[in-house]
Amino acid sequence: MNNLSYSTQRKIILIGFLALPLALLALFTYYPAVRLVVQSFTDWDGISDSSRWIGFDNYKEVFVNPDLFGVFLNQIPYVIIGIIQNIIAILFAVILNSKLRGRNGFRVMLFLPFIMNAVAVAFMFQYVFDTTNGSLNALLGCLGLESLQQSWLGNESIVNFSLASIGLWRFMGYNMVIYLGAMQSIPGDMYEAAKIDGAGRFQTLWHLTLPNLTKIIQLNMFLTISGALAVFDLPFVLTKGGPAGASETFLMKTIETAFQFNNFGLASAMSVVLLIITALLLGIQNAVIGKGGDKA
Repeated sequence: MNNLSYSTQRKIILIGFLALPLALLALFTYYPAVRLVVQSFTDWDGISDSSRWIGFDNYKEVFVNPDLFGVFLNQIPYVIIGIIQNIIAILFAVILNSKLRGRNGFRVMLFLPFIMNAVAVAFMFQYVFDTTNGSLNALLGCLGLESLQQSWLGNESIVNFSLASIGLWRFMGYNMVIYLGAMQSIPGDMYEAAKIDGAGRFQTLWHLTLPNLTKIIQLNMFLTISGALAVFDLPFVLTKGGPAGASETFLMKTIETAFQFNNFGLASAMSVVLLIITALLLGIQNAVIGKGGDKA
């Protein structure tokens, strides 16, 4: 070892430290991903040792069958509520970034829902949205708004908005903390200069704060959109995809196809389609937000 040059020793040490992590990454991440793509071109049932190569038939089935691809419409409310969630998170971050008395307590209270278990949150809101004894309908009754009382998880037109609102309550504080940290990294001199130039609060927010948050907004929207497209836990626990499949998501349909109908080839194709759609939407989102940030 002493006869080797310093650069050679350095390369050997780096390779030694990287070999095991890269091997684990290849074994548990890249190999399953490649197998998933290969299986998407077969009719494997998940049980037999052999499978038949069927080409793009699974992908055709995904896009032609409205019972499969059509469930993406059920996830539009999650995207809409996710956008609203980020807007509210920015507003709370702006408020709590000021010299507000008790702001640390408010930060903790808004962040607490994020650390709660997802299944526990789902069961908690099951009582909130309960038709007969739910706290939401009881509150509407106390306010004299009996006309608004309804079956929040049994109405096909609003069930997905009801489920998405749970995500708003749970993740808004997490997004707020990220925005708050980004705001605190903006130099105070910039705000002082804006104040001297006569900029009001809205002008400061629009022309100074938001442009400096462009990358963070991209990050949070990445998490929001990817989460909206892959939502599973809330509808699975609260509605099982009901009523009449109105709250069924693409991921639920994928798992059902694989484990209930034993069609792992089609389920693999659905997973690949979900990945491609997510990547396309995120690319469009980053282009729009990045372009807006550049103009600002």
